Amino acid sequence: MKTADYLRTDLPAGLTLWGLLVPEAIAYAAMAGAPAQAGLYTLLASLPLYALLGGSRQLVCAATSSSSIMMAAVLSQATAGDAGLFAGSMAALCLLVGALFLVAGFCRLGFVAQFLSYPVMTGYVSGLAVYIAASQAPKLLGLHKAPGDVFLQIWGLVERLPQTRPEAAVVGLGSLALLFVLEKIAPRLPGALVVLVLGVLAGTWLNQGGHAALDLAGAIPSGLPHFVLPRLSLAVLEELLPGAAGIALVAFSQALGTGKTFADKHGYDLNPDRELVAMGAANVGCCFLGGLVNGGSMSSTAVNERAGARSQASGLTAAFMVLLTLLLLTPLFHNLPEPVLAAVVMHAVARMLKVREVRGFLKQSRMEFWLAVAAFLGVLGLGLLTGLLVTLKLCIVMLLWNASRLHVSRLGRAPCDPDAFVSLERHQGAQPVAGMLLLRLEAPVFFANAERLRDYVRGALALEKPRAVVLDMKTNVTLDITTTRTLKKLLSEVRAAGADLILTDLTDAARDSLERSGLMQELGEDKVKRNVGEAARGNNKD
Repeated sequence: MKTADYLRTDLPAGLTLWGLLVPEAIAYAAMAGAPAQAGLYTLLASLPLYALLGGSRQLVCAATSSSSIMMAAVLSQATAGDAGLFAGSMAALCLLVGALFLVAGFCRLGFVAQFLSYPVMTGYVSGLAVYIAASQAPKLLGLHKAPGDVFLQIWGLVERLPQTRPEAAVVGLGSLALLFVLEKIAPRLPGALVVLVLGVLAGTWLNQGGHAALDLAGAIPSGLPHFVLPRLSLAVLEELLPGAAGIALVAFSQALGTGKTFADKHGYDLNPDRELVAMGAANVGCCFLGGLVNGGSMSSTAVNERAGARSQASGLTAAFMVLLTLLLLTPLFHNLPEPVLAAVVMHAVARMLKVREVRGFLKQSRMEFWLAVAAFLGVLGLGLLTGLLVTLKLCIVMLLWNASRLHVSRLGRAPCDPDAFVSLERHQGAQPVAGMLLLRLEAPVFFANAERLRDYVRGALALEKPRAVVLDMKTNVTLDITTTRTLKKLLSEVRAAGADLILTDLTDAARDSLERSGLMQELGEDKVKRNVGEAARGNNKD
């Protein structure tokens, strides 16, 4: 596409994005416990810095519902309700998150996100959606949030339903319904901006004459942000670091997943390490402008792409419009009702709750389904940060479980091609090779599952007396010390049973491991074959 073509699509997309980001930014600032202008200051740093450094053409780097609610949890512990410490602590949290992103990016740790199980993270994010919804639902109805965990908040909401303020309920629920309707019938229209304008009109009308029918967001200062210094004492950093690490992990996993989705859709690649550096710079920038922690916004990115964005010119356009908003338009938001902001948040988090997808996990893997459910309940029952620790432990458990399981297939000659070897279990017409135990390892053998291979072979030898046991090792790039020690024991046991042990499809690195361990000398070069076919031909005495 030519530059003119990009501008023709990206400038209108940027205006649409601005219409969504401004009300979302104000709402997310309130969710984080920060002043409303902090959400707008975030966009001044995150949008241009990501546009300059990031690799995604559609990803919107902004405050998100998940990062904002996690910020609130971390800062409430760090400041203990002291408003005088809030601004410096918030800046320090942004700085820590940005520093973690930058260090991970420069150390090329983007691959770590691949170790986060998608079902488990989906369960966590869905729990996060319910957590956020429980905190925002009372505002829709003009009520105060009940204290306690999510379950107590929901029960408190049910108990207080008779105290619902009619004006707030009409404005809040009406705004939420309108957002879903506009998304359905006019997806390119900035529904959040439409609701914001209508909400301001409603707030002005219903609160006229000193009548406080609706709680309002209040005045937002005009002008550019002031330079903010973070609290950088060692005690503060130690207190904030665990929460910053949790926010960074969730923010990056969401951003990378969103970015890759649209990169695949539009046919380009995304470098995780580059994304880490870009988001790190965006968060460091927000630290000094008094902004919020930010990452890849799923809802904003979807709107940006749907509006026709093909490059980061849309993000730069939105940033310029935010600048004009701060300079000229903030007085218009004085009468913005809080139920409208709650509706904007509820609409955004609706995409995070993936009930149908979690139900689908049950058909594919019962274990992964229950791990997703455990992550979901962990957030609701234990809180955001403890729930995240539970989620990470579940990912580790799943990784170890899958790694320790070793499936071994017994091979036979394919019915249509005697030179090909296939699983006897999966191909009914396959014929076993007389006197030979041909085994294919379906995953790499390493210290966690080497004994499973040994147990399988010993079990097979107890049932039959083959001349040779052939192990197809093509899945192993190399062999660790535990594996070579286990193979030495297996070699002795196979020979004691009167059979030969033959290894096939060894990589050069695996051969080197065998030689360094001394196993190659014990085994003999003649017992290493290029493939299963060569091993079968060399030992077939029929």
